[in-house]
Amino acid sequence: MSKNETNKENRGFSFSNIPLWAHLAVLAVIALVVIFTVYKLVKWNAGNAETEGVVEGNFEVEVQDQVFLLPEDKKAMHEDDGVETVLFLGNDVLTYYSDENGVVEQVAKKTGATCINGGFPSSTVALKNSSFDPEYPLDAFSFYNVSKAIAEQDFSLLHDNEKSFEDSRYYKTAELLENVDMNSIDTLVIFYDAQDYISYRIGMNPDNDSDPITYSGALFSGIKMIQEKYPFIRIVCMSFPMCYAYDASGSLVNGDMHDFGNGRLTTYYQFMMDVCGATGVTFIDNYYGTIDEDNSSEWLLDNIHVNAACNEHMAQHFVDVIYNRE
Repeated sequence: MSKNETNKENRGFSFSNIPLWAHLAVLAVIALVVIFTVYKLVKWNAGNAETEGVVEGNFEVEVQDQVFLLPEDKKAMHEDDGVETVLFLGNDVLTYYSDENGVVEQVAKKTGATCINGGFPSSTVALKNSSFDPEYPLDAFSFYNVSKAIAEQDFSLLHDNEKSFEDSRYYKTAELLENVDMNSIDTLVIFYDAQDYISYRIGMNPDNDSDPITYSGALFSGIKMIQEKYPFIRIVCMSFPMCYAYDASGSLVNGDMHDFGNGRLTTYYQFMMDVCGATGVTFIDNYYGTIDEDNSSEWLLDNIHVNAACNEHMAQHFVDVIYNRE
C-alpha cells in the first residue's frame, strides 16, 4: 500500500464507525467511577464507622488495644488458688464512686473476681518533686511511690503522710495495700485519669527513661519494680478517657487540642502505649471509642470525672479484652 493510500484510509476513520454499544459501555464505566468516588467521599466526610459502646453518634475511630500474654514460665511461678484476684492502682477514676457504680465494682460484678481498689484521690503517676517534700504530701501516693512501697513492702512513706488529708481513703487504702498478699494477685491494673496532664507533670526525659518526675519515666519505673518483685502477676494499663481543662486565661479547653507545655493529652496517651510496649504490658485504650466532644456531656460529670455509664462501658471494655477474648 502506498503512502497516499494509507493517508486516505486514515482520513476515512471516524468515531461514527464505532458501534453504539461501545459508546454506551464507556459511558457506563465513567458513570460508575464517578458514583463510587462521590459515595466514598460522602462516607468519609460523614465518618459513619460504627464503634461498639459509643453512646451517641458514629465516627471514624480505631481502638488501639494491645495485648501481651504473660510468658508460661512466669505464669508457672504463681500458685493458682482458684480465685481470680485483681488489684487496681489509680486515682479518682477508681475512687470517685464508692458504690456499685464504680469501675472496680463493675468489673467485680461482671467477672465474679475479687477486685481490690487501691486508688488514692487526686494522685498522679509521676512525682512533682524529685526529692520528697513534706510540703507536698500527695507525692507519697503517686503511682511511682505506691509501686515502690508494694515492691519493697515498705509503706512508711504512705503512713507518714496519710494524716495530711482529711479524706479517710488515704489511710484506709494505705492499710489495705499493706495487708494485701501479693502472691494472691493474678492481675494488676494501672488506671489513672488525666491528672498528670492537668497538673503539668513532665511527659518524658529523653536522657532517662526511668525519671520518676516524668509521666513516662514514673510509669516505666513503677512497672519494672513490680515485674521484678512479682514476675507472675499480669499487668494491665488502662488509658484515661478524654477530658477538659482550664488554660491560663480560665477558658475551658479540650485536652485533645491544648498543650500546657508538656504535650497534648494524646501525647501522654502515646507515652503510656510506648511504655506498655517496652515492658510487655497489656494496654487497654479508653481514649478512642469512649468520650469525645459529641458525647462528653453524657459521659462526663464535670471536666474530668466520668459518670456511672462511662464506668460501666470501660469496665466492659476491660472484661472483653482480658477475659472474653476468643
